This record gives sequence, structure tokens and C-alpha cells, in this order.
Amino acid sequence: MIIEIKVPSPGESITEVEIGSWLVEDGAVVAKDQEIAEVESDKATLTIVASEGGKIAIKAEEGEAVEVGAVVCTIDTSVEAPAAESSQYQSQSTDKEPATSTKDQESSIELSEAKSRPSASGDPVSSTEHDKVKVTSVAKEMMKEHGLSVDDVINGLKRLGKKEVEAVVNAPQAAAAAIPQKEATRDEKRERMSSLRRKLSARLVSVKNETAMLTTFNEIDMSYVMDMRKKYQPKFVDTHGFKLGFMSFFTKAVATTMDFHPMVNAQIDGEEIVIPQFVDVGIAVSTPKGLMVPIVRNAESKTIPAIELEIKELAEKARNKKISVEELTGGTFTITNGGVFGSLLSTPIINPPQSAILGMHNIVERPVAVNGQVVIRPMMYVALSYDHRIIDGKDSVGFLVKLKELLENPERLFTGGKDAGELMLGI
Repeated sequence: MIIEIKVPSPGESITEVEIGSWLVEDGAVVAKDQEIAEVESDKATLTIVASEGGKIAIKAEEGEAVEVGAVVCTIDTSVEAPAAESSQYQSQSTDKEPATSTKDQESSIELSEAKSRPSASGDPVSSTEHDKVKVTSVAKEMMKEHGLSVDDVINGLKRLGKKEVEAVVNAPQAAAAAIPQKEATRDEKRERMSSLRRKLSARLVSVKNETAMLTTFNEIDMSYVMDMRKKYQPKFVDTHGFKLGFMSFFTKAVATTMDFHPMVNAQIDGEEIVIPQFVDVGIAVSTPKGLMVPIVRNAESKTIPAIELEIKELAEKARNKKISVEELTGGTFTITNGGVFGSLLSTPIINPPQSAILGMHNIVERPVAVNGQVVIRPMMYVALSYDHRIIDGKDSVGFLVKLKELLENPERLFTGGKDAGELMLGI
């Protein structure tokens, strides 16, 4: 039976996608639920899977734009995948092991054979006593031909002469001279921009042209959050089954800070300002296909463990091209972490139609003044880029000051941003 594989709908607003790449060749026999193609929309890269096993016939070329619902390939289910291939596909998808290169495999085979091959004296060709001795390929062949081991050759040496000593002395220089140098070239490599990256490029340009974007900075002493993670990490992993990161603290702190500076969470809609009474935080995730921003919805009502788990699951989906357009749509505020790449300071660009974005950076130990004393603390620069059309300097600066206060006193994340004394005194 011939079945048709159609382009699924990534989302309501998307009517066309682009064939990013085929993961199988035309005429290949595929297994049921095997990933066969990647399709790119202007919001995400998604995969198409085979609904049944059989022989595939590709109907659309890579880079071709196709409408949602169009047939991109057919599968002849009368052609069954060999059992070995099917089991191999299942094994790869459920229990992935590090791949071994052909060169490594050949080396392993050669070493195994050498260890098991007896010499004329009954000893193995590969010696355990002199296992650090380097043997050239020519010497190995001669030893195989005459049934000699490394021990036999070394024991057969009558004396050490000038030639042997010079060989050892000059070994480092010879090794350095043997380092391969990159060949000079004037070639160029051209790649077609994906639909996702083209859309991202257009949006970035429009942000620069259509917003009055400014950036304000502050720094946060991360020692309090780091001490908390270190103290409770083992219990946290035992309880929840995953590690505690920094992003969940920042997400919760951002949601709490919005209570004090709601305009940072606002958006412009025509001639109106929309101020959401909820905080949907987008977490920027770098993927091979470009930047994606999955959304943690209603962060203000979620606990830190719940936020940490959701971030983990969304990031995995984004990197594995399993994320839906709905999970990438919306958001009232965005957090991006350039610190994972070593960035010390940057000015992040707003993600429209949002009005602000927080940039996290690398944590670096620096000398700071605390109570009149110079101490070393793990410090992080943070940056808030904002649309000055609706966010004033008072709100932008105040937002970072409040964020700093919460992260340097993490217990306030559970008291509405107030300290214990304020709560007790009702102020």
C-alpha cells in the first residue's frame, strides 16, 4: 500500500514551510516512527516522521518551499525493512553510545590481533613490559614476518650507539616539525540561510529601526545563590531527579520584580499600552538552526523546581527539533544568557513585540567593597535593554536594582520581595 506523508501544521499562522534537509535518501527503506526530514518555518525547525515503515519516494527537494498539508513523500508499505535495520534504528534511538571512528576501530582490531598473535618464542607480538615503545608501521610488518615481539627486538640489541641516543634527544623537535600545517586557500563556502534565520534577521533589523532601544547595567553578587545551590544540590537532585541551575532563580526573580515595575512587562499595541497581569518569560536557547525562545508561562505562580524542570524540557525540545510553535509563541519578557559562552558584558536586543530583555553574563570572581572591606566575590554583570517609548529610566534602573536585591537575598523570592522584618511589622 502507498501512503502519503504530508507537511503537518506547525501553527495556525503558518501556511508554508521549507524543506530543510532529508534525513534519508530517496528509495531508502525506513522504519515506522523514524525521522525522515526536517522542515523549517519562520519560527522553528521541526521534524517529519514516517507514520509507517516501507520504501520512501521523495517528492520535494531540499530548500523547496511547500504549503502546509502538501505531500512531500510517499511510503510503499509493501516493502518491509530488514529486521536487522529495524532493530538497529530502535537501538540508536533508545540507547545511543559514543560512536567509534573507523580509524579507532582499525587501531583496536590491529592491537587486538597483535596481542593474540604468538611469536616464535611463544610470546605475544605486543609487549606488556615495553608497552610504551613506539613501533613504526614498517617495523611492525617486519616483526610480523619474522614472528618477533617488542621484547625480542629490544633484548636483541647488543649496544646503544650515537644514532640511538640522537634519536631520543631529537624526538621532541621531530615531533614538532611533524605537526601538520593548514594549507593556504582562497576558497569560499556558501550556505543558504534557513527560513528561521531569515525571519530572525528581518526581526532584528526591524527592532533597531522601530524601537527607541536603550540598555542599562548593574552587577549581582552571586555568592548567595551559589551557596544555596551548593548546599541543597544533592537533596534537590534526590528529590526532583534533575540539577538546579541559575536560570530558574533569575526567572522567578524577574517574575517577582514585575510586581514592582509592571511597565517592564508591558507592550505597545497601536496607540495603546498593554500591561499583562501575568509574566510569560521567554528563555533564549541557542540551537544549530539559530536562536529559539521557548516560553515559561505564568512564571509568577510557579515554584523554582517547577520552573527548572520546564526550562530543561523546553530547551531539550528546542535542540532536538521537537518543540511546537505554540511553545515558542507569545511571551511578555525574555532572558538571554551569554555567560554560557563566556560573555562578560553585552547589550541584548529586544524580542518584539516585547519591550525589554534581560542579559545574563559570565560569573567572574572580582574584588568588591563590602562593609568597607575589599573582598573577592563571584560577580555577574546584568543588562536590561528596553524600549524607551514606554519604559522610563526610573523603571529600567529600578528593575535591575530590585532584581539584584532579590538574587542577593534569595529568601525574598518567597516573601513577595520583602524581608522578614517588613513582613513582621506589616510595612
